[in-house]
Amino acid sequence: MLSTQSCFADSHETYDTAAMGCLRSTETRGFMNDEHLLFDRALLRKRRARFAHEVHAREFLIAHAAQEIAERVEIMLRKFPLALDLGAYHGLLGRTVECLSSVGEMMYAESALAYAELCPTPALVCDEDLLPFKDASFNLIVSGLALHRVNDLPGALVQIRRALKPDGLFMAAALGGRALIELRQALLEAEGELDGGASPRVSPFGDVREYGALLQRVGFAMPVADSETLEVIYRSPRELMREVRALGGGNVLMARSKAPLSRRTLERAEEIYRERHGTPEGKVTATFEFVFMSGWAPDASQQQPLKPGSATQRLADALNTEEQSASDKASFPTTPLKPKSK
Repeated sequence: MLSTQSCFADSHETYDTAAMGCLRSTETRGFMNDEHLLFDRALLRKRRARFAHEVHAREFLIAHAAQEIAERVEIMLRKFPLALDLGAYHGLLGRTVECLSSVGEMMYAESALAYAELCPTPALVCDEDLLPFKDASFNLIVSGLALHRVNDLPGALVQIRRALKPDGLFMAAALGGRALIELRQALLEAEGELDGGASPRVSPFGDVREYGALLQRVGFAMPVADSETLEVIYRSPRELMREVRALGGGNVLMARSKAPLSRRTLERAEEIYRERHGTPEGKVTATFEFVFMSGWAPDASQQQPLKPGSATQRLADALNTEEQSASDKASFPTTPLKPKSK
């Protein structure tokens, strides 16, 4: 059995992502000050802890991400002796992936203690963008619906890449830009209509192209990002809002309005939501966009693209056709074509 004790670094490190590089620091806190923070992580942990006891009843979205990631890991024809479930919630993703014959021991990392206590062991508490692991510790790191709520996503991805062994695999799911678009619009419209102005009430999510570009920028080999959209039915807009808060998607922005929504504004938002997205059965629909990401820690054994001009065979020869210069103009018939007879 593998020992997980060797995975932990002697001290935490922080990463300067302005140049997409990694700089060691003697501090144990993040380098970003409050002015540059997007999310209030302390508030996020507090709110998530309040809903931890409901996670088993609200695991549908987590379960969908877990099943999809497990299927993608399964098709990789290799063994993963030591894996990490990062941002684990109650450990459903890790337990699903650990059932695969190709995966050995699984560790769990959660930012909220109340959730970490629900995970199988070994489990620890840490922020997703402040990892305590040594370089080259894991063969596989998976993450389900956690990375869209970190303050320093580039830094988190850099640390994930460094925590992977050479040719190790990273695979994750995060919410995409179209997730909860109906709820976002209903809240903004109701607040603007009744209060004379609006502030964001739902956390923003990244675009699939942004996630893919970021994987490449931080140094992952063979990065891939794709998206999937689900339409989920809820009993009411308030039931949807409760699920959003339970999954950490509520309003924890540092720039949020500190004043809670009034009952009148909330009721108006529900009216707008039901008018536009209600079902004949009196329920409502909600859109969830999942962005699935994967990348490999660089290794010399991986296939590398050829240098420009290094080809030894012409494409025209491979296609058994005649090569033409790009400057050659296409030829057109000099005689007009006769219309087909009817």
